[in-house]
Amino acid sequence: MSDLIPLLDWDQLREAEPTWLVGFSDISTLITPLTLLTGTATVHGNNLMDTPYRVPEGLLSWLDIVAAPPGYRFTQASSVRHRTTGFDDFAAFPDVREYALDSPGTWTRLDDIGDVEAEGRLIGGCIETLCNLAGTAYLDVSAFARNVSPNGLLVYVEAAGHDAFTICGNLHGMRLAGFFDRANAILVGRTNAADNTSLSQHEAVLDALGSLNVPIIADMECGHVPPYMPIVNGAYGRIVHSSSRSELTQTLD
Repeated sequence: MSDLIPLLDWDQLREAEPTWLVGFSDISTLITPLTLLTGTATVHGNNLMDTPYRVPEGLLSWLDIVAAPPGYRFTQASSVRHRTTGFDDFAAFPDVREYALDSPGTWTRLDDIGDVEAEGRLIGGCIETLCNLAGTAYLDVSAFARNVSPNGLLVYVEAAGHDAFTICGNLHGMRLAGFFDRANAILVGRTNAADNTSLSQHEAVLDALGSLNVPIIADMECGHVPPYMPIVNGAYGRIVHSSSRSELTQTLD
């Protein structure tokens, strides 16, 4: 995808009739710059092979979101359970529709204790792909905030598979490049990526981003661990995290 980015005619994309682009992981390299450079909303959500699964209570399908009218407001909450191991064999079981959600777990505040309420335009994606664009014109989050969301952003990130040391370095680089400068809160996806002996994935996030002094909410369903919480880049978001509820509201305005 990095090969493709400089070949696109961004002026024509900006003038074209918008259409939805949906996906996560590698596709972050395209959908996040598309929102930042053109203002077109994109969906960081589950890919094609995960689409037929039944959506757990509290979450929505990306199909419902892209079919919604302008101004639509929707709330998603922690799914309470997630999948820790393995993948379904689609060749052997082509009709599988239920996730094997084998482990409990809710959202976690990393930086402090206490309730969190924060608002702002949503922007983000996969750490391992976006770190390669940090500091370039294709990932100018600060300009996006100035032009579209002067009151700040909700920035979300997620680790696909790199170990904690690598993720820590990637996040430091993104921070130094200004990716988190306008964040009112940082949302971090749950990951099965490896910890290191002296550094966990949670500690990697805190080491890189703790100095920003904004709330950091981890173990959200916006990463490579099923189930999936679709997040709309460019939507207005409000996150609430407390002992009684954990939810993200998005408005397609």
